[in-house]
Amino acid sequence: MTIQEMPGSAAYRPSPPPAWRPRTDPAPLLPDPEPYRVLGTAAAAGIDPALMRRLYAELVRGRRYNAQATALTRQGRLAVYPSSTGQEACEVAAALVLREQDWLFPSYRDTLAAVARGLDPVQALTLLRGDWHTGHDPRESRIAPLCTPLATQLPHAVGLAHAARLKGDDVVALAMVGDGGTSEGDFHEALNFAAVWQAPVVFLVQNNGFAISVPLAKQTAAPSLAHKAVGYGMPGRLVDGNDAAAVHEVLAEAVERARRGGGPTLVEAVTYRMEAHTNADDATRYRGDAEVSAWRDHDPIALLERELTERDMLDEAGIREAREAAETMAADLRARMNADPVLDPMGLFTHVYAERTTQLREQEAQLRAELDAEEEAGTGR
Repeated sequence: MTIQEMPGSAAYRPSPPPAWRPRTDPAPLLPDPEPYRVLGTAAAAGIDPALMRRLYAELVRGRRYNAQATALTRQGRLAVYPSSTGQEACEVAAALVLREQDWLFPSYRDTLAAVARGLDPVQALTLLRGDWHTGHDPRESRIAPLCTPLATQLPHAVGLAHAARLKGDDVVALAMVGDGGTSEGDFHEALNFAAVWQAPVVFLVQNNGFAISVPLAKQTAAPSLAHKAVGYGMPGRLVDGNDAAAVHEVLAEAVERARRGGGPTLVEAVTYRMEAHTNADDATRYRGDAEVSAWRDHDPIALLERELTERDMLDEAGIREAREAAETMAADLRARMNADPVLDPMGLFTHVYAERTTQLREQEAQLRAELDAEEEAGTGR
């Protein structure tokens, strides 16, 4: 017999304690039913022409960067490269909305975002060819190491942003993750801590349709990934990830909201990965040519180029200038990546710990002895 079936149970109507009551009105936190767009709408007239042209130049450069990096994998100069072709609008917008003091927390596919933020193109690829550590100094660039484990960079972004807020520093962290990363526990833990602490952090989910070969429908039953925000008490925004102007506007609003003390925002950018997951992936096994072709018609470069030319903000000379600048970048990247790096095996022990452990010192001494022995054997001494 349950308590409802016991005699006199009709009078037993416990009310929830006050802590149960909603802490915030969920309505303002919910995303729009459709992804926000600017290009091809009346809103495009209000976008700064200089910003539009800069976005275009960065998109063209980014597309060429992806193509060149992919070619370097085929030449054996890179161990692996996860291309962001088709997602350039998300990558570029994420970099351009940040101020110098802000931090970018990229995933392994976000090398282009790092380059657009100002990181040397070779340094952005150093980790992917197995060279020295992250390839760059995160403190100098304000770019965290490219993160291969899914979503583990998100709690780090929250921690840095929360620490900056406690110190009174004017810093916002922007953390990038793919749709596959939203299935990881780190994603949910990061959002929960960020909302409770009201940390100045923005989460950008690039929903490109697949977590390697797993489609989004097999990861979540939510109306959208942006809807997950309301469960943690932060706004969710849904944006067309191939509309560079729209992504820039939404992210800029989220970053400034965080800077003013308004707390975190979850932004879902709906985009598409045109290339395979990496050079080691065969995408034809889980998606068809018709699907890819349909997304080619929604190419972020073509969308922005059409808008700019129709509004007389870009002519053939401007298009040619952007392409030539991209080719110059690619040629420099190719030449520098084709040069064999000078590697110091003892660099394995640099920047692992602030103070080396006993085990690390023992391993360092062992390696040094082996290298000295090889050198003596080679010189015949």
